[in-house]
Amino acid sequence: MAIRVHLEDVLKARGMTSKELCAKVGITEANLSILRSGKAKGVRFATINRICHYLECDVGDILKYDGNLEDHDEN
Repeated sequence: MAIRVHLEDVLKARGMTSKELCAKVGITEANLSILRSGKAKGVRFATINRICHYLECDVGDILKYDGNLEDHDEN
């Protein structure tokens, strides 16, 4: 995947657990786990907005582009 998720790093830097973030954002722990692992195929802007709000970070702090073009979906 050309987009790398650095959510775990931001959570640690903020001293927040995944469970706490889930409660604040209103998503399940399973869905946050999929996002954290980088296996999510998509995420709603509203969810990213809430994550950034509660972690007091920018989108670029949690999502990074690795410079490669994806020609097909990874399975």
